[in-house]
Amino acid sequence: MLQIILNIIRHIQPFLVPICFVGAWSFIILAIWSLWTTARDSVSAAKQMHQIPCTGCQYFTADYRLKCTIHPSIASTEEAISCMDYQPKTNPMFY
Repeated sequence: MLQIILNIIRHIQPFLVPICFVGAWSFIILAIWSLWTTARDSVSAAKQMHQIPCTGCQYFTADYRLKCTIHPSIASTEEAISCMDYQPKTNPMFY
C-alpha cells in the first residue's frame, strides 16, 4: 500500500509546482477582484445615500423617534429621494 502511494506521488511531483503556481495566482486575482467589486458597490451605494434630501428639509426633526413630521416611515430611506413634500430649510436657526 505504501509503495502505491509513493509511486503516485512520484508521478504527480513534476506537476505540483505549476498547479500550485496557477492556484496561488488565481487566489490572488480572485481576492483583488472581490475587493474591487466590494469597493465599487460601496461607492455606488454611498452615492445613492447622499441623494437623500431629508437632512436639509424643514420637516426633518433629527430625532430618532420621529425623523420626519410628514412621512416618518420613509424618512432617511431611499424612498425619500423623490419626496414630493420636500421643503428646503430657509433659516437653520429655526429648525
